[in-house]
Amino acid sequence: MSRVLSRRDLVRQESQRKRPRGLLLVVQVMGELLLTGGVLALLFVAWQLWWTNVEADGVQSAAVKQFVQQHPATITDAAPQTGAGSAPGAAPVPVGKAPGHGEAIGVIYVPRLGADYSRPIVEGTSQDVLDTLGLGHYPGTAMPGAPGNFVVAGHRQTHGAVLDNIHMLVPGDKIYVQTADGFYTYVFRNQEIVLPDRTDVLAPVPTEPGATPEQRILTMTSCNPRFGSQERIIAYSVFESWQPLSAGPPAPIAKQLAELHGKG
Repeated sequence: MSRVLSRRDLVRQESQRKRPRGLLLVVQVMGELLLTGGVLALLFVAWQLWWTNVEADGVQSAAVKQFVQQHPATITDAAPQTGAGSAPGAAPVPVGKAPGHGEAIGVIYVPRLGADYSRPIVEGTSQDVLDTLGLGHYPGTAMPGAPGNFVVAGHRQTHGAVLDNIHMLVPGDKIYVQTADGFYTYVFRNQEIVLPDRTDVLAPVPTEPGATPEQRILTMTSCNPRFGSQERIIAYSVFESWQPLSAGPPAPIAKQLAELHGKG
């Protein structure tokens, strides 16, 4: 004998039929949201690791060329002089005055990081400087050629990746800093890995706060490891010589300077 279904039974059966469809819909929506989120995350990573570098490279290359052409060095076919301004009996090494925030100090050349490696050095280490303009000079630290610690910072992987390969420096590598006064040559000495709170690396005598400086040091700082920021990598170089713009650029960067002057 067939059972007559009540209205309540009919409603319950209908609800049971609809429940799997509702669950399937929720799963589908969640899957689409996760997929969309994954795509957005990939786009963000691509923007960080690629597009910010493209934008910053363009700005920095233009800034380097502008500075070099505004402060021209003597470019000749003769062999460039080396250390002319720091020879015995020569005039004291000039030290410029720190400019205003975001203004150019000069250009840094590091042959170990590439035959055409050159980046602007700009006053300040805030985001607006480091994200676009190049290497930032820590306010209050020494200027190029001055006794003490000339400290600069730069990104490792994004916004131009100005210090991406800082770990490749080898003791004895030459680093050249060009300002409106001339070329300062530093020689790479050593590097160390520290925690982000180690501000003593900025002291006039690095890691020795309160000590009186007797050397002229160039300190470059960046994040470590390359794709992280849990630590800081610190690279120290020691001043070797100076030569005025009129003496021409140091030999290892003479060809690069000629190209920037449009004479290559």
